[in-house]
Amino acid sequence: MLGVVIFAGSLPATRLAVAGFSPLFLTSARAVIAAAIAGAMLILLRERRPARADILPLGLVALGAVIGFPLLTALALKHIDAGHSVVFVGLLPLVTAGFAVLRGGERPKPLFWLFSVLGSLSVIAFALAQSGGGATAGDLLMVAAILLCGLAYAEGARLSRRLGGWQVISWALLLALPLMLVLAVATRPLQWNGIGAGAWAGLGYVAVFSMWLGFVFWYRGLALGGVARVGQLQLLQPFIGLLLAAMVLGEPVPGIMLAAAGAVVLCVAAARRFA
Repeated sequence: MLGVVIFAGSLPATRLAVAGFSPLFLTSARAVIAAAIAGAMLILLRERRPARADILPLGLVALGAVIGFPLLTALALKHIDAGHSVVFVGLLPLVTAGFAVLRGGERPKPLFWLFSVLGSLSVIAFALAQSGGGATAGDLLMVAAILLCGLAYAEGARLSRRLGGWQVISWALLLALPLMLVLAVATRPLQWNGIGAGAWAGLGYVAVFSMWLGFVFWYRGLALGGVARVGQLQLLQPFIGLLLAAMVLGEPVPGIMLAAAGAVVLCVAAARRFA
């Protein structure tokens, strides 16, 4: 639950950050900052290096959690507001459970998938209604981000049973560090003076909390309780995210957005019984 609360602030914080930084710099800078924290912890606690067989799974975690989701959501938030984007987070429990079946061998009951499909259709209907009948670039980017994030969650949870929760995200961050460092240098702002305090605060939040601390709790929880079951806690994330978008960014929360988020939450809550 601590992980869910931390992650709920990610999209509003990203919305603040992209007002001052490009999506590419934001993605790479947050990863570099988090990797510095992760590396210091690994050295301080003298953690063993992962086995050679763990490199590919850690690469999938890095692809989804360190690179794919942050970059795609930052790009999406150039087209849609944070309140719109958090409704897509309602799909994460379903996507994560799907990858848990494919990669982790979990087997939810058939009714789980029925409610999963209903929840997915609720999100699609909302996206189409908001865009006037056609999916926007922001919607498509959010769907791609959710798919990559679900893969990273399921893969990281599987590794956490053996390596530990904070160790998984820490090694994934270090694995991605060379690429992210080069990208951060190449895409750094030409002028720093015009960047507002809100953008710096957003960068700080997504680097320290979203990119590292949230995963410390999240991967540990998934490893302890099972990906499909514990992953359903994310059903609360759209509500928390909508509240934060309204409080921090002053974004309106229209009724259709609440209805869509509510429909997703109900479907995922029903699915949890059969996970």
